[in-house]
Amino acid sequence: MLVDFNTLPEESRVWIYQANRSFTEQEIQEIESKLDTFIENWTAHGGDLHSGYLIKYKRFIVLGLNQNLNTATGCSIDASVNFIQQLEKQYNVDLMDKMNVSYKQGEFIAYKSLTEFKKMAKDRAISKNTIVFNNLVNNIAEFNENWEVPASESWHNRFLN
Repeated sequence: MLVDFNTLPEESRVWIYQANRSFTEQEIQEIESKLDTFIENWTAHGGDLHSGYLIKYKRFIVLGLNQNLNTATGCSIDASVNFIQQLEKQYNVDLMDKMNVSYKQGEFIAYKSLTEFKKMAKDRAISKNTIVFNNLVNNIAEFNENWEVPASESWHNRFLN
């Protein structure tokens, strides 16, 4: 069951998929329509999953699931991964690679491989104050508090001198 992401409880589980490029306005409209349809039909053992989504910075798809009502099962998680993989193919975009880093350069969102990010840290092209996106957050509370943070407050800190 599709619900407004902002109405989900803080303990709701989140999955964050970052794109290797920005989506166009038309792509965002199409993806939102596809997400609406997917979530309306997303179930676990026949039970509705109360979930919502956000598309942030034209680059991140954030799925949220209220697990107080029904928890995601292996099959329902597989269905969401398959859905995201379909989006990858339809829009020729990478959403599943967790070995890449997104961070802010002013108002621009940069996307680099982990290797490139490490080199930039070593060369001091980024600092502990660089705003990074910690896509490893598990729930909405963590998403709100720890998703968009200075590198010094994230797992990215290990690469900084």
